[in-house]
Amino acid sequence: MTPAASDRVARRALVSGTVQGVGFRVSVRTEARNLGVLGWVRNLDDGRVEVHAEGPAPLVDALLTYCRVGPPASVVTDVTVSDAAPEGAVVFAVR
Repeated sequence: MTPAASDRVARRALVSGTVQGVGFRVSVRTEARNLGVLGWVRNLDDGRVEVHAEGPAPLVDALLTYCRVGPPASVVTDVTVSDAAPEGAVVFAVR
């Protein structure tokens, strides 16, 4: 059963640490797809990774919890989360 649009939240996370060049984006995409979360992940020029996640709040929160750890080669030092406007994503993509 697909959740109602009113049950869908969108959150933006900025992840700091050793998160580029260690498979972070691909691992976040895999985790998001396993959870059924939609959105995207991309590297930023300042060395951080940005995550936009949409879906039911418990699933989005589970993805953000994963972002606080990341894959084994990453070292996450900070994750800043804020509410975001839904973009109507239909997949979770690496940008």
